[in-house]
Amino acid sequence: MKIKRLFIAGTLIALPLTGFAQFEKYFHNKTLRYDFYHCGNSTNETYYFDELIEEPYWGGSKNSMIDDKGYGVQMFKIIDKKTKKVIYQRTYNTLFNEWQTTDEAQKVEKGMPESIVFPYPKQDVTLEIYSRDKKGVFNKKHTQDIAVDSYFIRKSTPTLESFEVHYTGNPDKRIDIVLIPEGYSENEKEKFEAAAKAFAQEFFSFAPFSDFKEKFNIRAVWAPSQESGVTIPGENNWKNTATKAQYYTFDSERYQMIEDFQLLRDIASNVPYDYMYVLSNTQKYGGGGIYNFYGISAANHPTRTGKIYVHEFGHVLLGLADEYVGGVSYNEMYPTDVEPWEPNITTLKDFDKKQWKKMLAKDTPVPTEAKTENCELLGVYEGGGYVDKGVYRPWVNCMMNNLHKTETFCPVCTWAISDYIEFLCK
Repeated sequence: MKIKRLFIAGTLIALPLTGFAQFEKYFHNKTLRYDFYHCGNSTNETYYFDELIEEPYWGGSKNSMIDDKGYGVQMFKIIDKKTKKVIYQRTYNTLFNEWQTTDEAQKVEKGMPESIVFPYPKQDVTLEIYSRDKKGVFNKKHTQDIAVDSYFIRKSTPTLESFEVHYTGNPDKRIDIVLIPEGYSENEKEKFEAAAKAFAQEFFSFAPFSDFKEKFNIRAVWAPSQESGVTIPGENNWKNTATKAQYYTFDSERYQMIEDFQLLRDIASNVPYDYMYVLSNTQKYGGGGIYNFYGISAANHPTRTGKIYVHEFGHVLLGLADEYVGGVSYNEMYPTDVEPWEPNITTLKDFDKKQWKKMLAKDTPVPTEAKTENCELLGVYEGGGYVDKGVYRPWVNCMMNNLHKTETFCPVCTWAISDYIEFLCK
């Protein structure tokens, strides 16, 4: 590693390059986007290159370049070809990975458009994509050399109108959320603007996000739909909308998701962003959130909109697991012989390594009985990750579990959210 040198009182002191200096050395202040297709079935996956796109903004950190928190099912590394050094690393989840755990994936093969983004390198790099196997180990699945001066890299130019919802400062020191409209027709712009403002108000009304209000920027991009409303296949209700979202994803009624992830990137690229959240023009309860991918939910639900926003953003920000039982079409999402990577669930296979274990009061029984008097006692309660046996959660009721019975995140989720916000905003 190259170092800075500073002379003080005749003494030579060697100082390592700061994170910002590393960014300046290796990257331009814009984004390189790698589009590909993620294909396979329940047991196999393959990645097929689509195209490279230059986007004009970089909204991410310029200090926290290597994410080694251990979260996620997927991981990618950007490696400087000349020095062989990993200069950028992120983890994430995908809708395709969830699909792999469904019954359909055991019968057919499928492909979904995906995309990853990273700061635009100054020199040629190698991209490596990894996938976590059923034992929890990352394995390299895809490699591609990238010539950063290639004239085949398509340049993206912002064309959509955008507006600020909540702005506190420079994107490289903030977590930047972009709000995207789904099912708002051309004459519903004011309705979307009101929904975007309501999102910010609700989002910052819940701790710990309320404690980090100055660490966030929120912008919105106006992308009107041809038709107003949302697609609900189970009701034979199909709409021509901006993001092509639909309920009944994986035949789960309330799971409203978007398969064309590249389309979301196209809309989001009109502003600097870290995370995408889609506001769906409906009162119908439902939506979803995927770590370092995107979140979506109903913007007009009459009673629980804010709770839904922060619950889904818990998934999007750092991959917090759902702590409830049932309600999905997944098979063996969490093998009980492997410790989950998510910070808020455990199978007790390697619980000692989790921050959660360190937070327990002395003599807390593991597992912990879910008694009424224990409703706000940090413990290890059986039932979570969609199953009632073999997976455990930290609290009887948390915002990642039951939105009807609580207004707060448990201490473990609160710690994990706060820790990750601090990491991203260094």
